[in-house]
Amino acid sequence: MVICGSAAAWMIQKVINNKGGLHNRVTKKMLLLPFTLGETELFLKERKVNLDRYQLIQLYMVMGGVPQYLKEVEVGESANQVINRIAFTKNGFLHNEFNNLFKSLFNDSINHTKIIKELGKKGAGLSRNEIIKDCSFSSGGGVTQLLEELTASGFITPFIPFGKNTKDSIYQLTDEFSYFYVKFIENQKFYGDGTWEKFSMGASWKIWSGFAFERICKKHLVQLKKEIGIENVHTEVSTWNYKGLKGDDGAQIDLIIDRSDHCINICEMKFSSAPFIINKAYSNELKNKLDLFRNETNSRKTFFLTMISTFGVANNEYKTGLVQRDLTMDFLFAK
Repeated sequence: MVICGSAAAWMIQKVINNKGGLHNRVTKKMLLLPFTLGETELFLKERKVNLDRYQLIQLYMVMGGVPQYLKEVEVGESANQVINRIAFTKNGFLHNEFNNLFKSLFNDSINHTKIIKELGKKGAGLSRNEIIKDCSFSSGGGVTQLLEELTASGFITPFIPFGKNTKDSIYQLTDEFSYFYVKFIENQKFYGDGTWEKFSMGASWKIWSGFAFERICKKHLVQLKKEIGIENVHTEVSTWNYKGLKGDDGAQIDLIIDRSDHCINICEMKFSSAPFIINKAYSNELKNKLDLFRNETNSRKTFFLTMISTFGVANNEYKTGLVQRDLTMDFLFAK
C-alpha cells in the first residue's frame, strides 16, 4: 500500500509514528521536496520560459520551488510582471493562497499562522520562548507540536546557534511564499498594474530581498559545499549572534560552516543587481565580526570569509586580503 499526502504533519503523526496497527510497518519513506533553483531553471526552460538567473532568483524568492506555483509563469513575462499578475491582482493565483494553504494542511490552522506571521516579522528568527511570548501562547507541549508540524511541513527550520544545543534552536521562516505574503500581501490595500514594481524600488524590498536570498543560500547547502570543495568533508552548519556588552556593538553571522578539517567558512550573503562593493565601513564591520567571533568562541580553527552574492564582489583594496572565497549566484543552479 502506498500512502501519499501533502499534509506532512498528519502523515508523520498518523502513519509514520502511528502507535496502533501501523506501528513499525512503514518500509519506505519518500519526502518530496520543492525544486531546487537548478531544477526550477530546467522546469521553466522545458515550458519555454527563458529568464536569466537573476530574475529566476527573484521568482524563487516569491514562490520557492513549488511546481504548482511555477506553472503560473508565462512565456515572455519578466519576473516583475509575473509577480505582479499572480500576487497583486484580485484573481491572481497567489492572492488568496496563504489562508487556503494552511486551512488545507492543518485542522486548526489559527495558531500555525500566528507563528508564521511572527517569524515573518523577524528575519533573524525567534527562539521557542520568544515565539511563546510574541504569539501569547501558554508554555507547554502544544507549542512543541505546532513547531514540529510546521517544521515537518517545510514552513520553518530550526537552526542551532554555534556552540549551543537543540534546546537553544532559533526558528526561521524558510517557506518563500509565506515570507513574501507576510511582508507584502497581507494587509495590502492597493492592487493592480505597477504594484510590485513600486514595492521593488523601496527600502522594505531591499531588506526583505536580503533575508530572502540568505534563506535560498541556506537551502542550497549541498551546492555550496560542492562549490567550496568540501562535499566529502563532515560539517556542522549553524548561526551565531553576539548581543554585546553595554555600550558595545553586537554582531551576527547567519551561516557558519564548521568543518572537520580544522577550518570554518564564515558566510556573508548579499543580494544586489550589480557586483557588491565592500567599502571601508563594511570592511571594518567584517573584521570586527571575525574578531568577536574568535574571541567569544575561543575557536582555534582557520577562518575563511566567504562572500556569496548575485554577481560577485567588486575588486578593491578592501576586498583584498579579507575575502577568501568569492561566490556568485551561478553555483546555486548546480544540478
